[in-house]
Amino acid sequence: MINNFLNQSYAWLVGNWQSIVYLVIGVGIIYAIYKLLSREINRLKNQEKIDENIAFNLNRLFKWISILAVLGVIVTQFVVDLSPVIGFMALAGGTIIGFASMNTIGNAIAGIIVTLSKPFQIGDRILFNEEFADVVAIDLIYTRMKTLDNVLISIPNQQLLTTKIDNYGKKRIVRRNCTITAGYNISSEKIEKLLIDSANRVEGILKEPKPYVLVTNLLNFAVEYSLYVFTNQIKKLRTIDSNLKRTVLEVCEKNGIDLTTPNLIQSVGGKNDTILSE
Repeated sequence: MINNFLNQSYAWLVGNWQSIVYLVIGVGIIYAIYKLLSREINRLKNQEKIDENIAFNLNRLFKWISILAVLGVIVTQFVVDLSPVIGFMALAGGTIIGFASMNTIGNAIAGIIVTLSKPFQIGDRILFNEEFADVVAIDLIYTRMKTLDNVLISIPNQQLLTTKIDNYGKKRIVRRNCTITAGYNISSEKIEKLLIDSANRVEGILKEPKPYVLVTNLLNFAVEYSLYVFTNQIKKLRTIDSNLKRTVLEVCEKNGIDLTTPNLIQSVGGKNDTILSE
């Protein structure tokens, strides 16, 4: 049985050696053209002549064209009668189109709109549904993102057009803040000085624009201060926020600043005395 299989394989190779050679040559040429185009696209992207999203989509387009070209070479070399193949492709295409839902078509149109309008690009960090995520790919139907938990999520493009998205970019300068309360017995100049000193100790916070402090509210028993800082390290926003709050806490504790806000307590006694409680 094995000898029979080997003999049939040998006879097939001998009878089709020319087609095999043409196939190898054709695949080699297609692969070389694909690699050349891909290299040129990456060069243009590195020179910032085309943006990353366009480069990604062009590479994907040429990849699928190359795969179809290889399949075309295989068909032309080993299938004599192309009518069954053409009929099958027509049937498959009609089935796919027939089962395509309105949502799919809507997502495809939305994908084109997202690609052209560029509300964000590949590599940008965005705030979507109250969660930070990095844009990995913008496809025709879905946009893929990676969360800070390293989870890859796919969002239908239609949903992106109807949802608020905060785009933090890659190296865009953004403002962050930290809010505290301190008693009226502490001078505002001292609080502002301590907060600015805290900001200057945190790695990743820019010296320009300079950090600044605003009095943002006058509460019953305390003053609310907001420290505003700037950073361009978008990938470290949560770390910078945490380090800023920790540093403010440490500096205030070191200088004897109580950050707790006193509460007003109404007694239930006969005289309804009012007392303060820390």
